[in-house]
Amino acid sequence: MAKGEGAELYSATSLLQNKPTSQDGVKASVKQDRRKRLSVCSKLCYAIGGAPYQITGSALGFFLQIYLLDVAQLDPFHASIILFVGRAWDALTDPTVGFLVSRTPWTRWGRMMPWIVLSTPLAVLCYVLVWYVPPFQQGKAAWYLLFCCLFQSLQTCFHVPYSALTMFISSDQRERDSATAYRMTVEVLGTVIGTAIQGQIVGGANSPCIPGDLDAVGVANSTLPQLEAQTNATQVSLEETKKAYLIASGVICAVYVLCALILVLGVKEKKDSRLLKAGKSMSFCQGLRLVLGHTPYARLVMGFLFTSLAFTMLEGNLALFCTYPLGLRNDFQNVLLLIMLSATLTIPFWQWFLTRFGKKTAVYVGISWAVPFMILLACMNSNVIVAYVTAIGSGASVAAAFFLPWSMLPDVVDDFKLKNPNSSGHEAIFYSFYVFFTKFASGVSLGISTLSLDFAGYVTRGCSQPKAVDLTLRLLVSPVPIAMIIIGLLIFKTYPIDETTRQNNRKLLQELREREDTESSLDSAL
Repeated sequence: MAKGEGAELYSATSLLQNKPTSQDGVKASVKQDRRKRLSVCSKLCYAIGGAPYQITGSALGFFLQIYLLDVAQLDPFHASIILFVGRAWDALTDPTVGFLVSRTPWTRWGRMMPWIVLSTPLAVLCYVLVWYVPPFQQGKAAWYLLFCCLFQSLQTCFHVPYSALTMFISSDQRERDSATAYRMTVEVLGTVIGTAIQGQIVGGANSPCIPGDLDAVGVANSTLPQLEAQTNATQVSLEETKKAYLIASGVICAVYVLCALILVLGVKEKKDSRLLKAGKSMSFCQGLRLVLGHTPYARLVMGFLFTSLAFTMLEGNLALFCTYPLGLRNDFQNVLLLIMLSATLTIPFWQWFLTRFGKKTAVYVGISWAVPFMILLACMNSNVIVAYVTAIGSGASVAAAFFLPWSMLPDVVDDFKLKNPNSSGHEAIFYSFYVFFTKFASGVSLGISTLSLDFAGYVTRGCSQPKAVDLTLRLLVSPVPIAMIIIGLLIFKTYPIDETTRQNNRKLLQELREREDTESSLDSAL
């Protein structure tokens, strides 16, 4: 029977039975909409669950490189391997865990919550061990590689189900969008919290250094008791720094567990039979061909890939740059905190800017905003005030780099839906592969930069570094990132979804959804 004939037959039968079908349907629809709504408390509890990923990510991003080199005392070659393999492994686990989660059967606790609950205690344990210096030298690099990879895997087991939980907290798209807005706000605050906790606790400890050949004049003029006292002070300082990193990791783990508890206790995972229908699983290669075959997605990802490389390289080397070329050993944590605070405060501005001038314009202005500050950073010497001003200015560009990709990815997914109307359920693939590419790129960036320091002759825990190391650090925080930003912006020139196309796609999708809602109402009436 056709849908129109079924609706007419249903209306005629209802009229013969004198039943007010339309009013009852409206009342039932209103009651159903109320049941679908999420409370502000539920949205906040859901949003808080996104904080652990950003808190640990910002701490690792800013401090892991300098920790491995100057506190764990690894040589730059081994440190580069750990940084690269850790990020590359993290990238690979995202689609892998995504496929495993999609095949997880429904339990009385839900499908996503068991992953979150079981991974949390193991993740915090591995996180602490990442910041612990073992009492042996042989095998130390293997220790950090093992626990970095384990932590990244367990964190993925938390974050991928958490991201997918959006589909199971409500069946109403508006409520999901609202919950996502709460989540993005808390995640940005999470980066500030992670930087503040790690930076202020670690910055409070004395930064140890060992005089080397570059400090030979001062050493030659020192007496034996002075040298012994200096050596003892250095050892005490190193132990204090190790303890400070452990304390910071303990505080972050406490926040991690608290956020997980709030998420689990405050959010109810709802069973949706439409989302739980078993379907044909898609392999990694099939998903890769699907997303890269869509031209707007490929160009968007490639553009943000280069800009992400630029900011990751700046992020990973900034602590070392402030410590050595700028001589701001006791102020670098404040510089990092100012960058993240500036980024947090300027996100609303970029939200207004893209709605006023369009997303492509926001990309050009927002990403290129960092270029003059990068040039100033490379040219400046030890000046705390200028460093703070540069941090505040560049933070606005960091906000744009963080916010704009997640704002533009839905436009690509909408474009894909219009061009492939018979496909469904591929949204997660677009997001997971974007995360995969950016994480893999950041691993390459950190690995190459640390390896470059090794070739330049980096001195572990040195009070000063050779001129080649200072020059390398200046290149890694200015000319190289600027070149990557230029390449990324040139790729964005070919990105086909401008503001006119985006508005047209939005109207077409709205018409498509209205048509589907009408057909769904008729089907339910039957």
